Amino acid sequence: MYPRALTLNADHDETFFLWGPRKTGKSSLLRERFKDAHFFNLLDTDQFIKFSTRPALFREECLGVIALLNTRQPRPWFIIDEVQKIPALLDEVHLLIEEHGLKFGLCGSSARKLKRGHANLLGGRAVRYELSGLVSIELGDDFDLIKLLNRGYLPSHYLNDRYPKILAAYVNEYLKEEIAAEGLVRNLPVFSDFLRSASFSDGEIINYTKIASECGVSSPTVKEYFQILQDTLIATNLPAYTRRPKRKVIHAPKFYFFDVALTNILTRRKNLEPGTEAFGHAFENWIHHEIRSYLSYRSIDADFSYWRLADTGREVDFVLNDLEIAIEAKAKSQIRPDDLRGLRELAVDHPKVKRRLVVCLETKRRVTEDNILIMGYADFVRALWNGEWL
Repeated sequence: MYPRALTLNADHDETFFLWGPRKTGKSSLLRERFKDAHFFNLLDTDQFIKFSTRPALFREECLGVIALLNTRQPRPWFIIDEVQKIPALLDEVHLLIEEHGLKFGLCGSSARKLKRGHANLLGGRAVRYELSGLVSIELGDDFDLIKLLNRGYLPSHYLNDRYPKILAAYVNEYLKEEIAAEGLVRNLPVFSDFLRSASFSDGEIINYTKIASECGVSSPTVKEYFQILQDTLIATNLPAYTRRPKRKVIHAPKFYFFDVALTNILTRRKNLEPGTEAFGHAFENWIHHEIRSYLSYRSIDADFSYWRLADTGREVDFVLNDLEIAIEAKAKSQIRPDDLRGLRELAVDHPKVKRRLVVCLETKRRVTEDNILIMGYADFVRALWNGEWL
């Protein structure tokens, strides 16, 4: 088990939600950090049937635990795993917080069912955390870029030499457990086709009309399917940077899967190696993953976007904090002037951009005459997690 970079401290008294896609290691992290907590796992059929039939039993069991404590003993933690399976339990949690001062860790892989069912999300009484796949600082000496871009960010996949088979199983499990079991779509085969079509949009602006045509459904249905991917934490959108444009810029967001290995298995990409177009796409996904995870884990409230001109298509992959830093991801061992056009065009429209850099496969840092920093990926993520950029 790799040490995780997300800070969850049992010494704090704040109730929290911990969200994250399946197999990111949420349950393992909670059991490691909250060793003395009382756990309720709703994947356990007996517990699921018991509490879904009569949610008040959950309250009675929690009160039974604290009834044995004397007034000097600290109140224990109560952890509910897969809380989205029984939304009614959140009413019981709310009552126990308000009337008895209990503290809870509420863990799940999707808040969609809770939001759509207007479930009690505790009205600001719980903080939100999100656990992603493995990041470079967690891997330490085991960090291997080629291995990571082929196997993906989930711990069980990164460590398994049979990763192609377990990746395929992961996709099937997602369709079965998240989509079918929760009744999120009416036609699972069509959604499965959509999932494969969507995989070709990783790191791109979504063409809803094209995907709708490929899947034989309407554009509104495709938009709803993409929303399901976001609600189940399988994917996220990166908004466009549109402030103070001098020229017309793209406003549509870009789309990223939470794990590059999902794109690999769905698009049937195999054995990614530097120098290929597929490796370049995977490299951009990984840089997005590292930045987004860093911002989330360090609770940094930063604007995170991309920038693209509408007429020429010149683009900068990532822009942070209103042009505090602009980042281009290039999976190349030698950066040439053509690779810098996006960053240079950005400076034309926004001369106040503070720092521009290219993250690439070069091994030495260097700076161009117009002050663009070119650096290797290992150097970049080390500086990122040391807090040198934000």
